This record gives sequence, C-alpha cells and structure tokens, in this order.
Amino acid sequence: MSLVMEMSTTGGPDVLTLQDRIIGDPEPGEVRIRQTIIGVNFVDIYFRKGLYPLPDLPVVLGLEGAGIVESTGKGVRFKAGDRVAYTGMPLGGYAETRLLPEARLVRLPDNIPDRVAGSTMLRGLTAYMLLHKVHKVNRGDWVLVHAAAGGLGQITTQWAKRLGANVIGTVGSEAKMAQARTAGADEVLLYKEPDWIDEARKISGGVHLAIDGIGGSTLAQSLKTVRPFGIVASIGHPAGPIPPINIADLGNIALMRPSVIASVNDPEFYREGSNVLMEALQDGLANPIGAEYALKDAAQAHVDLESGILTGSVILKA
Repeated sequence: MSLVMEMSTTGGPDVLTLQDRIIGDPEPGEVRIRQTIIGVNFVDIYFRKGLYPLPDLPVVLGLEGAGIVESTGKGVRFKAGDRVAYTGMPLGGYAETRLLPEARLVRLPDNIPDRVAGSTMLRGLTAYMLLHKVHKVNRGDWVLVHAAAGGLGQITTQWAKRLGANVIGTVGSEAKMAQARTAGADEVLLYKEPDWIDEARKISGGVHLAIDGIGGSTLAQSLKTVRPFGIVASIGHPAGPIPPINIADLGNIALMRPSVIASVNDPEFYREGSNVLMEALQDGLANPIGAEYALKDAAQAHVDLESGILTGSVILKA
C-alpha cells in the first residue's frame, strides 16, 4: 500500500485528497521506487485546474521526484537499493511509492542528495533546454529572466551566469529583489513598473534571449525587450491566458513555446540533458529549496505556490 494525493475532479487545491492505494509489482521494463523527495511545480497547478489534458480521472499529479529502487521487472538495468531521480510523464509523483518505466529513471551520483535531485530535475532540464537548445548562450549574451526569485528563475539565472551571460532578472515585488541578486542577476527590475521595458533595453541594448514564465500581457512586453534576431521563450502563464499575437508584429525576432515535458520524451535530449545537469550540480550549480511540506499537505503547497509568496523550489517529503 502507498499513500497518494489523488484528485477525482479538476478544480482548486481542495480536490487533492489523501488516499491509500495498492501500487503492485513492476512489469517487465518497469521499476518501483520508494520516493523520498517529490518536486512540486507550477505545471502541476495547470493539470489540477484542467488547463492541460489529463488522463482518465482519478489521477495522481506530479512529474518529478527522487528515491530508492524497491524492486524491478525483468530486463531492467537498475537493482534494489539504487538511488534514482526522474522527471516527465507519466503523472503520479505525489505518492510514497510509484511505478515508472526504466527509461524515465536517472541514476544519481553519490554526492548529489535526493533532496537536490528530487527538486531539480524538471527545473534543471528546463534551464538546460532554454540555455542550450532554445538559444545557445554565448559569453557576453544578455538574458532576461522573468520571476528570477522563483525556483526556475534562480537556477536559470545561475546557469546563464556560469555560461558567461549577463542576466536581467525581473521580480514582482521589492521583497524578492535580493533573492534574484543572490542567484546572480546583474540587474533586477520590477516587471510591474511601467518603465521596466525601457530600462531593460537601456541596460542591454536589447536582450538575446527573453524567458517569459509569466504570460498574460507580460509576453507582449517581453517581445519589446529583444534585439533583432533574438528570441523570446514563452514557458508559462500564471498571470493568465496570453492574448493573440500578430506574427507580422514580430519583425526580426523569434517567438517559441518550448515544452520541457515534450523534450524529456526524446531519449537523446533526456540522456544528454540529465548528464549535463548532474555534472553542473556536482560543479556547484545550486537549486535553493524555498519551502517543503509533508505529502499530505500537497494542497497547501499548491495554495502557497499559486499565491506567489514563495521563492525557490517547492518539495513534498514522502
């Protein structure tokens, strides 16, 4: 038996309820893991609300975690006792124990704790995708990172600085400015201030890459910060739906809607990105954890994450 946070309908955080479920034994090619750390991400909220397609209900949310292999099906390279982490489909992370395809698991180096890996796989591979695939960042490039005090914002800012880029971070309140600077942002702006676009262009001459995880009307503003032949990556919309954009208005800049969930389904991307991420973590890349909750308090984690009061990554302890 395993405790899981299950939802039988879409809606607010209260649809997440604690249940006891039989997990069963792994089939050939599968692994059963006892989770120690579960990552909570904003994409979980999109699934909970029904903004992203869900499999048949009831369903257990969660796309990221770390733990210890309990048992394996036939033909699997892992063995009981191995430490592993994962991100990506299928859903099911909000659980003490779960089954996963072998290909979804990454073996953890001895010097990377579960706590780090279980909170970093999704954000880390998102940062890898943005800085190595969406735009291969070069030394001296300017990168705009919205929500720079958040979990993804901090790890992306750090990684961009490690690649030699200059980073303009934006935050929603003065209270979060120090956190963005600690992550390495060269300049920090309040994106709710009316002159932030002019300031960003004045500082950088136009950024090479703008990473917009806010959405709503902010994406149209982000487009104005980019230099010719630069690119905007739209990776989320907690501020609300993004109004239609006329392609004729883009001019000599590019707009992409990259998906890390789709990317990690590519075995080559997943293998390469995970290896690069593990090397970076061993070399000092940090992913600060801003809040942790017991598994049974996953609904409260959603409330706090959605409110915007948190900085850093959010985890559940199984």
